[in-house]
Amino acid sequence: MAYLTHFILLLLINLASSQQISNTESSSSTTTNPTTTEDCNNRWIYIRNLPSRFNLDLLTNCSEYPIFDNFCPYLANHGLGQKTHTKSRSWYRTDPLLLELIFHRRILEYPCLTNDPNVANAVFLPYYGAIDSLKYLYGPDVNSSFQHGMGLFDFLQSDEPGIWNRHMGHDHFLVMSRPAWDFSQPLDNDPPIWGTSFLELPEFYNVTVLVPEGRAWPWQEHAVPYPTSFHPPNLACFEAWIQRVRRSRRVSLMLFAGGGGIGASPNIRRSIRTECENANTSMTKDNTGYSQICHIVDCSNGICEHDPIRYMRPMLQATFCLQPPGDTPTRRSTFDAITAGCIPVFFEEMSARSQYRWHLPEEKYPEFSVFIPKEEVVFKGLKILDVLMGIPRSEVRKMRESVIELIPRVMYRRHGSSLGLRTKKDAFDTAIDGALQTIKDKPNDLSEQ
Repeated sequence: MAYLTHFILLLLINLASSQQISNTESSSSTTTNPTTTEDCNNRWIYIRNLPSRFNLDLLTNCSEYPIFDNFCPYLANHGLGQKTHTKSRSWYRTDPLLLELIFHRRILEYPCLTNDPNVANAVFLPYYGAIDSLKYLYGPDVNSSFQHGMGLFDFLQSDEPGIWNRHMGHDHFLVMSRPAWDFSQPLDNDPPIWGTSFLELPEFYNVTVLVPEGRAWPWQEHAVPYPTSFHPPNLACFEAWIQRVRRSRRVSLMLFAGGGGIGASPNIRRSIRTECENANTSMTKDNTGYSQICHIVDCSNGICEHDPIRYMRPMLQATFCLQPPGDTPTRRSTFDAITAGCIPVFFEEMSARSQYRWHLPEEKYPEFSVFIPKEEVVFKGLKILDVLMGIPRSEVRKMRESVIELIPRVMYRRHGSSLGLRTKKDAFDTAIDGALQTIKDKPNDLSEQ
């Protein structure tokens, strides 16, 4: 029964994708496309027609990795996942791994698609690279992880090679929905360690890669927001949420939603837990104005990942949301917090400021976030509470308003959304703009190297 369900879901995804590609490409000519040629100047995108083994076929393996979560239930709604409850219109149990599928479905609605690669300003590769990597990260092929991506490169070289050779891949871009570190294993590692070598392959050095977390140095990697569970279908749903965020009573000063920090070794998460426990017992509403100083939402063992109700309600009631690094510097929780109008508190530059330059402009960080170096907290005794309590209430209100203004830029609206909502650029739109500009700038950058 499970196999039949997955087969039907895959068939529906394939049918919708094929139909949308046909409709969009047929309407991209200058005579019939409602988007004018001037609107699409320097914005034309060609979607490379890849065999299904590079994308949709990979979804049939959704339950085949014993030490990795079964992601079959989250394929619903073209990767948005199941609705959080029957009557929900905007909230889904979204798995970040499916950003590739979400992005693929959304790009089919992009108004400046062309079926002629020779006039395209960029070529999109609908390759589900992170899903394809699971067989190396968690499966029997781990010892051949240096081969990850070579099948794709061989196809690009053999099938209509002129599309690739026109700019040697400089005009190509793709999305990979895991941190870049997972694809950065050096090619000469013997035996292999964690990760695949996709981003280390010289064959793909020219390709622009969108990932939820990039490394500090490679120029081809660009970080885009993790998908949250909020995917409004129309302007009314979006504006109703914004009003709820604005009206919400902030009864907690600070909140941490996550796991870790329970070991004996000093680290920022342990410091946060310790400070929260002490603050809640030593301070009262009388001297702070808050009914709770610090709220911890325990998300150990992934229990929050597909249940946004666990953390979104507390975030709506918190003024500051703490974003300590974990296994890697970035967190999906950063974007959950922004969606809830909760001011993010960062402890490491690589957690956001050095990452999401397209979506969270670097010069705007003091307006919507707080930065506290983790070393000051862990090793020098700086109290997070003292820093946050020292910010004037008037400044806090301005910061929250700046956070709310960012919500459209970090959300992925639902595919097929209303025309009214499409007037607000979301995370996908901003990523496309960034990718196009990066590709446009490449010849100048390369000539200077």
